[in-house]
Amino acid sequence: MQDNAIAEDIDNQVETATQASGLSEILAPHLSVVFCGLNPALSAERDGHNFSNRSNRFWRVLHLAGFTPRLLRADEEREILNYGLGLTSAVSRPTKSASELKKRDYITAVPALEDKIRKLAPRNLAFLGKAAYAAISLRAHVEWGRQPDEFAGASIWVLPNPSGLNRAFDLARLTEHYREMKLAI
Repeated sequence: MQDNAIAEDIDNQVETATQASGLSEILAPHLSVVFCGLNPALSAERDGHNFSNRSNRFWRVLHLAGFTPRLLRADEEREILNYGLGLTSAVSRPTKSASELKKRDYITAVPALEDKIRKLAPRNLAFLGKAAYAAISLRAHVEWGRQPDEFAGASIWVLPNPSGLNRAFDLARLTEHYREMKLAI
């Protein structure tokens, strides 16, 4: 009976976390990595799936870096749970471009993100892009890769944003950063 109560409590935690925004988050307790996007794209909210825009390279990079054994489509997003992976956003408000977000949007979102990560206890939290982590950590300069501190008990990584709008990183360079994390964890 006690095991059922524990399982129900975890289910309630996941349910609460996945309803934090209009777009489903893909979360469960004790994942290896939760990838944290800056915020949902309007196209993702419209389609009902994370990273659904064809120009977004998230699913391809995840596969090429070795996180998934095959290339997943956005409509198969829940399958990442099978590989110990999850998805959330720093800010739940969808925008056409993350450049529409301000530093205060990230800072205001910290308590909810921190609560979610503390309850679900992933080993690693990977921010996709520097903006959210820089705002949250109050640092003007952030390097790519593993960070020296933790967030709500999770090791922090900062990876390049896989958005097609991020022209500073081609597919090979994106994959290199994500593979570095995969090999380290």
